[in-house]
Amino acid sequence: MGGEAEAGERQLGRVLSFGIPDTALGLVMGYVEDPWDRDAISLVCRHWCRVDALSRKHVTVAMAYSTTPERLFRRFPCLESLKLKAKPRAAMFNLISDDWGGSASPWIRQLSATFHFLKKLHLRRMIVSDDDISVLVRAKAHMLVSLKLDRCSGFSTPSLALVARSCKKLETLFLEESAIAENENDEWIRELATNNSVLETLNFFLTDLRASPEYLTLLVRNCQRLKTLKISECLMRDLTGLFLTAQTLQEFAGGSFEDPDQQAVNRNYENYYFPPSLHRLGLLYMGTNEMQILFPYSAALKKLDLQFAFLNTEDHCHIVKRCPNLETLEVRDVIGDRGLQVVAQTCKKLQRLRVERGDDEHGGLEDEQGRISQVGVMAVAQGCPELTYWAIHVSDITNAALEAVGTFSRNLNDFRLVLLDREAHITELPLDNGVRALLRGCTKLRRFAFYVRPGVLTDVGLGYVGEFSKNIRYMLLGNVGESDNGILQLSRGCPSLQKLELRGCLFSEHALAMAALQLKSLRYLWVQGYRASPTGADLMAMVRPFWNIEFIAPDQDGPCPDFRKQILAYYSLAGRRTDCPPSVTPLYPAF
Repeated sequence: MGGEAEAGERQLGRVLSFGIPDTALGLVMGYVEDPWDRDAISLVCRHWCRVDALSRKHVTVAMAYSTTPERLFRRFPCLESLKLKAKPRAAMFNLISDDWGGSASPWIRQLSATFHFLKKLHLRRMIVSDDDISVLVRAKAHMLVSLKLDRCSGFSTPSLALVARSCKKLETLFLEESAIAENENDEWIRELATNNSVLETLNFFLTDLRASPEYLTLLVRNCQRLKTLKISECLMRDLTGLFLTAQTLQEFAGGSFEDPDQQAVNRNYENYYFPPSLHRLGLLYMGTNEMQILFPYSAALKKLDLQFAFLNTEDHCHIVKRCPNLETLEVRDVIGDRGLQVVAQTCKKLQRLRVERGDDEHGGLEDEQGRISQVGVMAVAQGCPELTYWAIHVSDITNAALEAVGTFSRNLNDFRLVLLDREAHITELPLDNGVRALLRGCTKLRRFAFYVRPGVLTDVGLGYVGEFSKNIRYMLLGNVGESDNGILQLSRGCPSLQKLELRGCLFSEHALAMAALQLKSLRYLWVQGYRASPTGADLMAMVRPFWNIEFIAPDQDGPCPDFRKQILAYYSLAGRRTDCPPSVTPLYPAF
């Protein structure tokens, strides 16, 4: 019987390999975009793996040290688009030292030499030097259509000018939140305006780059396809000519307004002109006196970013009730429960809601009403059934509110909740049952973050997380659990979990190692705060082939307390890192 089964499998393999013409198979694979589905296809047989390799147009490498560019080229020689990430997410919150690593140089050298079809490159949280950009431009200027340097550092404006002069097919230049040395002021924008006529997206939002209104207006005049423009600070009163010219513009972010304390008379923005095609908007430092700029266009807006506005709760209510067609809303928690209730009543098409923490030290970004509790969460859950992404900072929360999310927000694929420490007490502890109801109801969830306070989620709750997170691939947990048993219970479930981040949970080294072994799909583990063993040897229990383990000590000047110690572990086909700074100690593999 065993021989017959094996023969049947071989025959099936031949049918699957040769029964479908390569041309047809390649066309079918072209419609399969989910990388998990592509991976499953490539495992059917060697022939399908080869067809996948030759037809795969885009790849995301979630950890730059997990492979080498040479190996990636051998696997996918026809790539047209590559997204590459390096530094852990913790770097965005200053939890990782600047010298941690993440240089793009080895990748850019290989990409420039061998990836002959590459047209789109997205680097995220990487160090990109001027030399790197020069190498890339020399090799790819004639074909590069998209360059995204996302939260990157190490380069300067002369390199941007080089890109602008040389990459005449460039449709997207994305620099948001990158640290860029400004050596030639805004000459790079003039170069872009005079050398490129096909640009569709320019984004240098939340950078320190300066931009003159004259060069920006020249850009929109010459780039007739420009749809997205996100800039740094530039007074809105100086951008009137830009908006009169930019008749195809669909999204704008940036700008700024005069400081009310430094002007004798507040300007009237009631009759400010935006092009009729503009549907996505985010303005910097807009206050109560300037918010009238939005009113004539509010009903047409699909996206509104108020994270950097100086508005109180009442101001948010006045604006939101005029925006019935919003699909994306980004605010700070100054919006309060009242504001979220207006959102729930007005924004029935809302798909993405982001509520960040307000500025506790500066009154301009907070309000006595600006606290979010279970009241606002329940209102949004019941009133906005189309939500797919929801990130929110709350000051209080209850099981009933989380149950409401699970009951009404069935389309969520990404949910993130942070419980702030502003209030001395929260209404209800623990929240185990609420988390269980949320996860049971939101079966489409792929990403889940729950950063709370000690006592909110017990070991029982972590068991529920493991049991009801069948499809979740990314998870962040903060200050959860009571003992090692919690993380062990979680690790018995979560069959799809690839990336896990833990902060402030203080599980033991041994428990973390056992959990890493039990989570069969785990590819990446970052932990800040754990109970270290006397020698650190307990972490070695998670050792397995191709599994890199690194210890990160943020403070090199003295002993590192347990709550600040960090562990980073990840699958890597590249072997041990060779560029570790003093703050990073490789534990495995050893030399």
